[in-house]
Amino acid sequence: MEKSRKKMALVFVLGVLLLGAMLGSLCGELIKSALPEGVVKEVFLRSIDISLGPGVLDLVMFSITLGFTLKFNLIGLVGLVVVYYLIRFWR
Repeated sequence: MEKSRKKMALVFVLGVLLLGAMLGSLCGELIKSALPEGVVKEVFLRSIDISLGPGVLDLVMFSITLGFTLKFNLIGLVGLVVVYYLIRFWR
């Protein structure tokens, strides 16, 4: 029972951290679109793309193609850190 509870807590924390990173990246993209050209905008333009290429499941009648890309930027990292501290003090 205790092992299952710890596993669920870990999944919850990882999910919330991922959500914080995604919300931070979204905020970064919104801020980036509002900024004028310059060095600050270039900092927001830089991102790291983590992707799992498309995988194809070809069944005779149809085929399914699935892929996954995660895009991190500076504000995404800030969002990740903020959510980490919120989880730490919330628990």
